[in-house]
Order: sequence, then structure tokens, then C-alpha cells
Amino acid sequence: MKTATVSELRNNFGRIESWLDRGEPVEITRRGKDYAVIQPKRKPAKRKFQMPDFRAQLKEIWGDRPPFTAAQVKEMQDWEDNES
Repeated sequence: MKTATVSELRNNFGRIESWLDRGEPVEITRRGKDYAVIQPKRKPAKRKFQMPDFRAQLKEIWGDRPPFTAAQVKEMQDWEDNES
């Protein structure tokens, strides 16, 4: 359960609202003591955007190939310089 103070509830409601949107109850404290618990009334909203799995994409493209060595990088840079 997430915890917030009364002043955080007043000044940063957007952050607390996002917790509620995800279906998490929020415990409110006042002067360090439990004051209230806010429960979300509706089901959590599904995220509209989900970050892509970059690690899976890299594995799909490169497989288990090890990273380039310094010599290989230098060779590619020299080749690019000669192409321009």
C-alpha cells in the first residue's frame, strides 16, 4: 500500500491519483499517524502505452553475438570516414 501525507494529497494529487488509477489503495498520514485510507472505486485503467522491450529487440536482431571490439569499431569508423 502506498503512503502519502495530507499535504502531499493537497499539493501533489496527480501522483496519488495515478496510484489510484493503477488500483492501489493509498494510506494517508497526518503528523506521522494514520489518518485515512483511500481505496480506488473502479477497476484499474489499462495503460494506453507500453514501453517496447528493447532487450528482446536487440536479441532478435543480433542474437547472442558479443559486442564489437575496439578494433572492429575503429575499422568501421575508418570505413565511414573514407566513404564521405
